[in-house]
Amino acid sequence: MGMMQEFKDFAVKGNVIDLAVGVIIGGAFGKIVESVVGDLVLPVVGALIGKPDFSSLFVVLGSVPTGTAMTLDALKKAGVPVLAYGNFITIAVNFVILAFIIFMMVRQINRLKKAPPPAPAAAAATPEDVILLREIRDSLKK
Repeated sequence: MGMMQEFKDFAVKGNVIDLAVGVIIGGAFGKIVESVVGDLVLPVVGALIGKPDFSSLFVVLGSVPTGTAMTLDALKKAGVPVLAYGNFITIAVNFVILAFIIFMMVRQINRLKKAPPPAPAAAAATPEDVILLREIRDSLKK
């Protein structure tokens, strides 16, 4: 068997195809979750806390050159070390929401997988030879 045939057999196996589909769906699902977090959750959380954009939360760790704007992008472009904890908060919130959504999906899938308990099977009819043997046994006892 040639190497190309082996590769073809490997590439078209169900596991490889399933993995590829999973990666593609995962990428699309990640974008959906990113939109839910960025467009729906963070504005509500920001309205409650008072800061609508967590990415603007940072601490400057070095000296700021004169004339540099005090924005995260401007400070990074100027090479000033910054602790951008707001970005971490955004990613952490994103992770918690993603984990919760996955948990709910797996929980629902497991609930659907649980088949109802099978109905009790009707007692199987006793084979004819067993009946005959029982009759012989009973007649010998008499």
